[in-house]
Amino acid sequence: MTKLIIQIPCLNEQDTLASTIARLPREVPGIDVVEWLVIDDGSSDNTGQIARDCGVHHIVRHRRNRGLAQAFRTGIRAALDAGADIIVNTDADGQYEGEDIVKLVQPIVSGEADVVIGDRGVAKNEHFGPVKKRLQRLGSLVVRRLSRTDITDAVSGFRAISRAAAIQINITTEFSYTTDMLIQAGRKRLAITSVPVRTHATPRPSRLFSSVPRFIINTGITIARAYTTHNPLRAFVSLGAVLTVIGLIPMLRFVWFFLLGESDGHIQSLVIGGALLIVGTIIGVLGILADLVSANRKLIEQALTEIRELRDSAPADTAALDKVSDDVRLKRKAGTEG
Repeated sequence: MTKLIIQIPCLNEQDTLASTIARLPREVPGIDVVEWLVIDDGSSDNTGQIARDCGVHHIVRHRRNRGLAQAFRTGIRAALDAGADIIVNTDADGQYEGEDIVKLVQPIVSGEADVVIGDRGVAKNEHFGPVKKRLQRLGSLVVRRLSRTDITDAVSGFRAISRAAAIQINITTEFSYTTDMLIQAGRKRLAITSVPVRTHATPRPSRLFSSVPRFIINTGITIARAYTTHNPLRAFVSLGAVLTVIGLIPMLRFVWFFLLGESDGHIQSLVIGGALLIVGTIIGVLGILADLVSANRKLIEQALTEIRELRDSAPADTAALDKVSDDVRLKRKAGTEG
């Protein structure tokens, strides 16, 4: 039996949650059970009550607002605990068309993908302003290069994840999970694809960021952190190499004047160049240490994945052990009576 759980992170969504749930599909081809999960991220309105009134199967609440990334993590954990084989994440503001969930999960149902991203067609989307279009396309280009994937809408929150992929992904950012998750999935060589989806206008401003500059800074930090986490050697060694090359320039300048017999007054070039060479070397060594830490992190992630898989199989194993115990008791009883 294949179970799909559609999770909806919410923060004060009492005005739009009911209409969003009303558009969710009740049946999906290739799926036996469809359930809904609402993550109430410390809402101060009636979001939780509306979710209950709408018949949501699973409701998880944070006592205070913990951010979108943590709400996503909580939802994934709750969906896995509820036995989800496929998890779909969508927004509560009605931006995405609920019927497109059918298209979103098909590559996973058919075994073609582990992660499916809903492509909003940013370049031609009439609901996006010109500034947002440029920022989204630039961000997607950067993430596509760093994750080695061919996803054109990297920050789309409308996505489907197989159970195996959800077990392997560990979100570490506190801002937004979208880029972190995609970089992780790409670096772990999961099968990722995208499908075109429809969108609707959302009149209320985003609750993820208060201004465009703040969004750019936070997204940049998230991308840099995710890439450095999974590629520390390349990140640190590249930075160290750049500083080393820059440091060589003033040192070569000093050598040139020294050969001409005019080194007096150019000692500052030697000092600056030497300092940059030392810093570049230190950063390179830090890259080697960071790579060793990254190798240890991979081992820890593998252990976490195996623990989660063992936890998934625990109920079946427990039932098997109970059956064996019953058989032993029956044999002992039969032997006693004989």
